[in-house]
Amino acid sequence: MATRDVKLPELGEGVTEGELIKFLVKPGDSVKPDQPIAEVMTDKATVEVPSPVAGVVKELKFKTGELIKVESVLLTLEDSGTPASAPKPAASAAAAPTAQPAAAAPKTTAPPPAAMAAAPVGASAHFYPPVADSRVLATPSTRRLAREMGIDINEMHGTGLAGRVTREDVMVSKGTPSARTNGSASELRTPAAPRLAYQGPVGAVEERVAIRGIRKKIAENMQMSKHIIPHFTLMDEADVTALVALRESLKAHAEKTGVKITYMPFVFKALLATCREFPMFNASIDDAAQEIVYKKYFNLGFAADTPNGLMVPVIKNADHKTIGELSREIVDLSQRARESKLKPDEMKGATITVTNIGTVGGTYATPIINHPEVAILGMYKISDKLALKADGSIKVTKSMNFTITADHRLIDGAVAANFLKSFIAKIENPGRLMLDMM
Repeated sequence: MATRDVKLPELGEGVTEGELIKFLVKPGDSVKPDQPIAEVMTDKATVEVPSPVAGVVKELKFKTGELIKVESVLLTLEDSGTPASAPKPAASAAAAPTAQPAAAAPKTTAPPPAAMAAAPVGASAHFYPPVADSRVLATPSTRRLAREMGIDINEMHGTGLAGRVTREDVMVSKGTPSARTNGSASELRTPAAPRLAYQGPVGAVEERVAIRGIRKKIAENMQMSKHIIPHFTLMDEADVTALVALRESLKAHAEKTGVKITYMPFVFKALLATCREFPMFNASIDDAAQEIVYKKYFNLGFAADTPNGLMVPVIKNADHKTIGELSREIVDLSQRARESKLKPDEMKGATITVTNIGTVGGTYATPIINHPEVAILGMYKISDKLALKADGSIKVTKSMNFTITADHRLIDGAVAANFLKSFIAKIENPGRLMLDMM
């Protein structure tokens, strides 16, 4: 019986490789046309790869955690002769915002350059890097930046996690494509930390687990953000007694219409109004072009804690939506994030992000900005607080802490302080805020 190779298809624009999360079939299994056979994670989403034909699985070509290039053979089938057009893989889950999977489990070594596939026939000689000949780790956006600058990324030595080439590496090499191969690499590379021989007390038990999947993406994205952005954080507290009362007064009516109202939609409204006053917070920095990009639209990201790691769903055009509409979208996106059912587009395009640590009891934190954004607002738990009234009496108020973490390249400390002051004034007077938004 004839055999047939099933290859990893195109996974999206600019995506040249993906990490194998798991096979959904095993040798001996019968598969039908369009049946998912593997889950592969890219820097944009986790996708289910379907089989283009029916057949019986003969051999699996990769192991979990290995990096697979587009057009590599995933598995072989004993062909049953049932053809079908190869569909595009459907997104089944989301990844962390903006990092490429690193190469496989720690003990797996990368194949030597000779084992890499050659550039396709007819490929443009000035196209860097050839899609089928990418010998270094880098995100699609970094590869694109290198191509635009005319730099051969394959000749570079990355300073990022696991030797990954970062955007900064490319920018440092701008105008000197061979700088990392002519002796200057020692000046640009970050020396690897020595492996410590000490392994713990005699007889102690240790467990080593490969960093991969979404956890790897989170690690790479956070490291990249902290490496590029000079963070600083301001903290303050707000009297949210009026906000608590307003939400309580709306809960019963909202529940009748099937809406669960949390505090986050009100925070969104206050944040949107404040960003209109301070447009540099709803902006980004184009590192390659050295330009500030002021966004004239408002897409709000919010951090969602899921069993698979941190995800950031995005509410598009949030300034055009009511408290009820925002509430519905928050609940829907949060639920689908926990179920790994977000679409790639639902995690892209945020202009500023909110993280709600208060749901697990946090008081203060210093959140990391979601690059290329320039700010992130943190909201924390509500607690009772004693306050002294003007007449000398004591009253109990509801207090909530907020932080604003900003990119110091664009936002100065005094500007951030005024931003937080204006935001808190709005959140302390939610009735006026709602009137202003009408």
